[in-house]
Amino acid sequence: MGDVEALTIGPGCEVTMYFSLSMKNGIVADATEEGQPLTFKMGDGSMIHGLEMAIYGLKVGDKQSVELDPLNAFGYADPDNLHTMARNEFADDLPLDPGTVIGFSTPAGDEVPGTIKEVQGEEVIVDFNHPLAGHDLIFDVEILDIKPPATQQDGQD
Repeated sequence: MGDVEALTIGPGCEVTMYFSLSMKNGIVADATEEGQPLTFKMGDGSMIHGLEMAIYGLKVGDKQSVELDPLNAFGYADPDNLHTMARNEFADDLPLDPGTVIGFSTPAGDEVPGTIKEVQGEEVIVDFNHPLAGHDLIFDVEILDIKPPATQQDGQD
C-alpha cells in the first residue's frame, strides 16, 4: 500500500476544508466553524481564483497559510464603483452611518451589497466595490477531504 500516491487537489476535484480569511490587521473576514467545513468543486466559480491556486496540489491533512495581494484576492477598488444617491432614496429610519453595508437590488433583480462611504447633506455616497477589494488577505486552510473529478460515465452532461 505504500506505493499508492496520495490524491492532490487539482481541476474538478471536490475539496472539503476548514479555512479562515483575514486581513493583515487580524480582522477575520470569513471562516468556517468547527464541525462545519466548506465543500466545493475546484473550478466551479464558487471560490476566487487566487484562493484556488493557494490550495492547488495540497493533500488531505495539509495545512497552508498564504498571503494574497489584492490582484489575487478581490481585486483593487474601482473609483467608478462609487455612486452618489439622493438621501430620499433610502428609508427615513435607515441609519446611513459610514461603514454600514446595505443590500441593493439591480434592475435584473439581483441583490448587491453597497457600503455607505459618507453622507453629505441630501447626498449619500455608496461604494459598490467588494468590501475586501484593495486589501492584502491571509488565507489559512486545512484540507480534510479530496474527491477526484467526477467522470462523464454517469450519463449526465
